[in-house]
Amino acid sequence: MSDTQLSNCPTHVAIIMDGNGRWAKKRGLPRVAGHKKGAESVRKVIKASAELGVKFLTLYSFSSENWKRPEDEVSALMGLLGRYLKSEIVELHSNNIRFRVIGDRERLPENIQRLISDSERMTEQNSGMTLILALSYGARAEIAEAAKKIAKSAKLGLIQPDAIDEDVFAAHLSTAGIPDPDLVIRSSGEKRISNFLLWQLAYSEFYFTDTLWPNFDKKDLIEAFQEFNKRDRRYGAIASESK
Repeated sequence: MSDTQLSNCPTHVAIIMDGNGRWAKKRGLPRVAGHKKGAESVRKVIKASAELGVKFLTLYSFSSENWKRPEDEVSALMGLLGRYLKSEIVELHSNNIRFRVIGDRERLPENIQRLISDSERMTEQNSGMTLILALSYGARAEIAEAAKKIAKSAKLGLIQPDAIDEDVFAAHLSTAGIPDPDLVIRSSGEKRISNFLLWQLAYSEFYFTDTLWPNFDKKDLIEAFQEFNKRDRRYGAIASESK
């Protein structure tokens, strides 16, 4: 990428990592093999994102709907997650990357919950890129939970209903303090949001690629950034006459 392109690197990139199962099926392998290969792409994309200047990277790792998958697949995914946290968090920390998790972590196994808490504490003072894993995450549940918190505050007289605006609502989401994504990438050719950051994606740019997630690497990330730099982000305003 040129210096100009690098200067226009999106601040916050969110990725819906899709296609692990299809990658495995094409090769006659069990689905868990696709998830293992997909974990390699996670490492590549985290490294590339930090190198290219991304400040926030959110990876949709396990949705609230994914709990409906076969028990053996869910168990394998939790095992992969545990091994990833044990093996990678020290390297993330050494590279000044801050680690955060959003989602209903209480549904996760207790050992995973402990690993997440330990990882967040270890990296909380880091000042480099922030890596956010969306685990056991569903945007509708997040929005409903924010509404509950605000309703409780209103009932206690801590906030007046007329004072509730977009900023107040956003401050009660799990992403409070994190800028909304500039760019959303979805791999594998699917073109839907899948209950991901519904509030936060109001003005995000979307980029869809047919590349299956286990094949996704720095080259694919750069192509997404190049396409992003062609977009005219007007946020509802009228484009200037000079364009």
